[in-house]
Amino acid sequence: MLNRNQKQNRTMSSGKAFKVLVTHPEVPQEGIDILKQNCEVIQVQSVPVDRAELLRKISGVDGVLWGGHQPLNAEALDAAGPQLKSISTMSAGIDYVDVPELKKRKIPLGHTPTVLNTAVADLAVGLLIAAGRRFHEGRKKIDNDQWENYHLNWLLGQDIRDSTVGFYGFGGIGQAIAKRLSGFDIDRVLYTTRRRVHKEIEEEFNAKKVDFDTLLAESDFIVIASPLTKDTQGVFNATAFNKMKETAVLVNIGRGKIVNQDDLYEALKSNRIFSAGLDVVDPEPLSPKDKLLTLDNVVVLPHIGSATKRTRAEMATIAAHNVLRGLVGEPMLSPAY
Repeated sequence: MLNRNQKQNRTMSSGKAFKVLVTHPEVPQEGIDILKQNCEVIQVQSVPVDRAELLRKISGVDGVLWGGHQPLNAEALDAAGPQLKSISTMSAGIDYVDVPELKKRKIPLGHTPTVLNTAVADLAVGLLIAAGRRFHEGRKKIDNDQWENYHLNWLLGQDIRDSTVGFYGFGGIGQAIAKRLSGFDIDRVLYTTRRRVHKEIEEEFNAKKVDFDTLLAESDFIVIASPLTKDTQGVFNATAFNKMKETAVLVNIGRGKIVNQDDLYEALKSNRIFSAGLDVVDPEPLSPKDKLLTLDNVVVLPHIGSATKRTRAEMATIAAHNVLRGLVGEPMLSPAY
């Protein structure tokens, strides 16, 4: 009996049965090679991606490996044509995808969520430490010739040891972060989600589901690890910051729009909260003149949570398999719905 990959290869063995568009020239070769085994592959060559080139090259394709964060919407689907059978993003979040439009057209959509958990979790812990221990402010002191270590209380930060770490969103990435933080001897984990996680997970991380206000009031560190939805957009605003501890550190590796950035600026500038570490902002890219970047107590990274060579190669591989399975009518390895 043939396994799925054998069946997939046999289905396409008559030649390059399908045409697939890869929408970014920097998609790792590992994913391209998988597609080329059985498909004619065409690729967008512009960086940044030129929308006109994308819309021109998508015409008539059977599948798409969507390699960037360009809007995936009716415009692109119309340009492709009715023969389009399969799409996969190369990302975990799909807030740039018009999901209802794809569902209406009965086009399967894949994404690549779990494969990036490790890389994002590693970076989140780095941000938590960097923000809590004032890395950015310390570097600015060096740059400005203000090495003031003759003060005994100079650049004191927040301890992770015995702290309460709160998670807004506690899925795979949140749990991977909690696993890493367990090595820092934290006291407990609080989390706010729509549904309670399994009891075994709660026991493993000494975690407790709480309401949002409790999360804000009791956490020493808060990690945003939720997707962007209409319910999560802007939920971290002035009202939320006013409920947090003045010693609290906020880390965001979810999406920039979950935080009201103007309110965050005011909370940091007034020392209403201690500091923040951000891998996601609003908008992206952030202007180098943005007022947030004038602050000492915020560490900002340019959305590089999954940016390791291994992780990107794995994302491309899963996305390629998603596309191939969708083309032959099989369940995707990682369906978005």
